[in-house]
Amino acid sequence: MSVLKLFDLSGKKALVTGGSYGLGRAMAEALLEAGAEAGLIDVSDQLADTARELFSLGRKVVGIRADLSDRKERARAFEEFLKTFGTIDILVNNAGITRRHPAEKFPLEDWDQVIELNLTAVFELCQLAGRVMLAKGAGKIINIASLYSFIGGLTVPAYTASKGGVGQLTKALSNEWAGRGVNVNAIAPGYMDTPLNVALKNDPNRFQQILERIPAGRWGQPEDLKGTAVFLASAASDYVHGAILVVDGGFLGR
Repeated sequence: MSVLKLFDLSGKKALVTGGSYGLGRAMAEALLEAGAEAGLIDVSDQLADTARELFSLGRKVVGIRADLSDRKERARAFEEFLKTFGTIDILVNNAGITRRHPAEKFPLEDWDQVIELNLTAVFELCQLAGRVMLAKGAGKIINIASLYSFIGGLTVPAYTASKGGVGQLTKALSNEWAGRGVNVNAIAPGYMDTPLNVALKNDPNRFQQILERIPAGRWGQPEDLKGTAVFLASAASDYVHGAILVVDGGFLGR
């Protein structure tokens, strides 16, 4: 198979959570550009506009509005995706939130919200998609981990715990499914210029500390994940299992 064919996603059906803006939108756009069709699950008011804009790429794009922190809602949304597309070939678990408080003051309600969306929802969607993929012996699951899968961070204990869990879950699922045709991998973005990091970017001291540790000399942009997403979604990564690919401008190596 030619190298260009290895990255071709023509006809593949992709589900991207949190696909309205930021990293999710960029990855959805990349999959569409590589030939896939896509369903975007999001609670954002931007969902309809994003789906309409991405449709201009000439591929089928459907927005499915759902709150993925609600267990009934995410089951319904997944079923709606299957009814619309008939199957699932690619799952990108991107939706996530964070909450910031000193650890000794961190409210359990906030802990529960972060763990539910960032970890429990990721597991359930992997499980739902995995059943379909395992039945046909093929599929690509891409979980979005974080630098906080490796480092502790400050004032984000729930986020750090959830992203550490995503990294380990990725490995656990890979151990069970790699031999059955399903690739489960993760992307760990570095410090990205997205709404999730507004608090950090608005703190001049913290922003400068982070910037000084990034050898690339800049924060990441959502487009920096496009190539990695296509790689992990395509035949180019068929022998890649249980990996956490870090896209961080060199931060961890500093």
